Amino acid sequence: MTLEDLRVFVAVCRAGSLSSVARDLGRTQSAVSQHVKRLERETGVALLERRPRGVVPTQAGRILEAAAAEGISGLDLAVRQLRDLLDGHSGHVRVATGATTVRHFMSDAVVAFRRRHPRVNLEFRTVSSGRGTFDALADGTLDLAWITLGPPVRGIEQRPVVELPWVLAVPAGDPLAVRSRLDPAELADVPLIRLPPNSASAAHLEAACAESGARFAYDASVADWDTALLLAELGAGRAVVPAVPGLPVPGEGPLRLIPLPGLRPLPVGWAVRRWDALSPPARAFADTVRFQGGLPGGF
Repeated sequence: MTLEDLRVFVAVCRAGSLSSVARDLGRTQSAVSQHVKRLERETGVALLERRPRGVVPTQAGRILEAAAAEGISGLDLAVRQLRDLLDGHSGHVRVATGATTVRHFMSDAVVAFRRRHPRVNLEFRTVSSGRGTFDALADGTLDLAWITLGPPVRGIEQRPVVELPWVLAVPAGDPLAVRSRLDPAELADVPLIRLPPNSASAAHLEAACAESGARFAYDASVADWDTALLLAELGAGRAVVPAVPGLPVPGEGPLRLIPLPGLRPLPVGWAVRRWDALSPPARAFADTVRFQGGLPGGF
């Protein structure tokens, strides 16, 4: 039984397919299968159940996968920390985020961090789902993830950085543009631009509406907050969005932002595997985002 056997086995369990792991690793399916067979010989039990459309771990396989994933992640963290101790300020900081987040929360921080830590390589990655983000944090593929905070996730620590109030974005000529604030219930019959339906921010907005007794109707959907703001500015719809840093000052320009104080603010911040195991460069970047961006909150 080798560390590579365990790494391949964990990858197969998560992918549910020997062939997809083989493609990702640039190997043959037979070579990937040999890693699993070696583990089955060593343990004396079947670890995978073959099905017509892939494989799933057996009960024994699930036990080994959980232990192996935890052990591999811990070893990877230890190796990275040793490298950081060796050369001080070099290394990598791998962050899960998107273009909207970088633009509104991290643009100044990235410049400041690069100036202070020129030998550290910043890597920004887009992950397709919250579950994928947490898996990548747990197995050490990512160091930090900027997320909409939600329920506790086993093996992941979440730290709030800022709470974003909700606003209604409308073009300057809209009848609602003269309002200084709105009650969410006033938007019951107003078609809105929908935030990404499967996003954490959309789920939070839906929960906040339920708490306030408001029900929104939608006539379009977008992939991110910036697109919703652009459509609202162009007069193509109205959008309820979080008041992210860098938005126009209400009352100026072609876009108007009307506060919706009746909705619970959107909490955003960092997710990591373990704060006490973060590399010095990763912790420095997290701190730089908060201080350089002028964001409230703290660690």
